Amino acid sequence: MKPQSEQYERFRALHEQKGGFIMPNAWDGTSALLLKAAGFEAIGTSSAAIASALGRLDGRHTITREEHIANAELLGRLTDLPINGDFEDGYGTTSADVAATVEIAIAAGLAGIGIEDTSGDPAAPIRPFDEAVERVREAAKVARGRILLTGRTDNFLQGRPDLDDTIRRLVAFAEVGADVLYAPYPADMDAVKAIVRAVAPKPVNIVVGTMAGVEPWTELQKAGVKRGSLGVSLYTRVMGDLRLAAKQLAAGDLASASAGMSFREISKLISEAVNTKSM
Repeated sequence: MKPQSEQYERFRALHEQKGGFIMPNAWDGTSALLLKAAGFEAIGTSSAAIASALGRLDGRHTITREEHIANAELLGRLTDLPINGDFEDGYGTTSADVAATVEIAIAAGLAGIGIEDTSGDPAAPIRPFDEAVERVREAAKVARGRILLTGRTDNFLQGRPDLDDTIRRLVAFAEVGADVLYAPYPADMDAVKAIVRAVAPKPVNIVVGTMAGVEPWTELQKAGVKRGSLGVSLYTRVMGDLRLAAKQLAAGDLASASAGMSFREISKLISEAVNTKSM
């Protein structure tokens, strides 16, 4: 595998290139290898996909830091691509815990890490402003020049459609050292543009689109977005295909239910990746 410092520089350069880039999210070895084969230059983890695959709920501290690190290391080891860790609230009750998570992510070879203002508490899912900023501040002290830090607010995802507070949080995250800013699913493209303007020149990540619908990547690029991610969407796409196959199987249609990639193809992908690493 390439050294962590080199992966970090590769990842940073992608954010600086004209037009930005799409960073799809994988959840296991095969999904990561398929994304690499399609030509993507960096991959994100997905806390929601990892949780779902293990039969757990996302955003409730049901996935441990160690489990997520192991997943990210697997993706990096197989693909040798820069890996961005979707690390929820930083896995800890204090800002010092968050800083420790960043240090562990660097040691594990990750190129980027995201820290959210979520709490894991359904009754109060968004942390108070000052606490959220302090956690990003401590993360940034460790991350600076070593791993790309994304500061994220989940206001919109948690039913708090307050654009002013979202921008206030993102600007504060940028001021204390976040390299990339991210607020999943703004209301519409006007909100996206307002976020991009507010944190400029720092890059903005948008996942899939807005609350108003999925946006073409070209439209997000025109709005100044530098990174497009997929979050859990590729995982749910695959689960949608599995649901269809299950219905076909229940109807007795074995041919339709079993259509897809051959296991030989999957084995070849993994074999080539593993053999390359051992050379």
